[in-house]
Amino acid sequence: MALGERDENQVSSAEPASAGDEPRLIVETGLPARVAAIADPVVEQLGYRLVRIRVSSGEECTIQIMAERPDGTMTVDDCEAISRALSPVFDVNEPIDRAYRLEISSPGIDRPLVRRSDFERYAGHLLKVEMEVPVGGRKRFRGILDGVEGDNARLTRDDPKAGEDPAVLLPITDMDEAKLVLTDELVSEALRAEKAAKRELREAKKEQRRLKQAKKAAKTAAR
Repeated sequence: MALGERDENQVSSAEPASAGDEPRLIVETGLPARVAAIADPVVEQLGYRLVRIRVSSGEECTIQIMAERPDGTMTVDDCEAISRALSPVFDVNEPIDRAYRLEISSPGIDRPLVRRSDFERYAGHLLKVEMEVPVGGRKRFRGILDGVEGDNARLTRDDPKAGEDPAVLLPITDMDEAKLVLTDELVSEALRAEKAAKRELREAKKEQRRLKQAKKAAKTAAR
């Protein structure tokens, strides 16, 4: 039974588009995977994409679900819509055998990357990677994301030792987590995207008003 929810920010409040069927390459295991199996179809049916699920331990158990629209935006209304849809499904399927708190949030600026398209979209930005399977004897990497090659992310490390090649290929499916590092450039890009989304929303609302007025005028003329 869900005890509550948290809604986080982002932009735009138009109707969500189709989420498509691009799979996540970085997925949960154990209990979070069980939650994801229940949540993913519901989230996708609403037109959103599941990003990540975490289940906290301790006295107050929390199911944290991170989701987004296909364009990467997310609003408080979107979070509420997902929460309303998931709560009764979780009550029936009971992914956890104790009381929990349900939290729905956007990925945020320093977001995790989980799909191939995420790695393509954020090429050129600073990335931290924790590998599930070591590469070259190490699990942690940090550097500029140079794009995708097959199912591998190309990374130019910012901390190579003398004589080491800074370029490395990291299998995405062998990653435990890949997360953007908050930089001025990333923040600026996020702000530009937010402004563009708000502008698009204003235009959509204007068009809705125009169509409503035209419909009203047509009804008046028909009398």
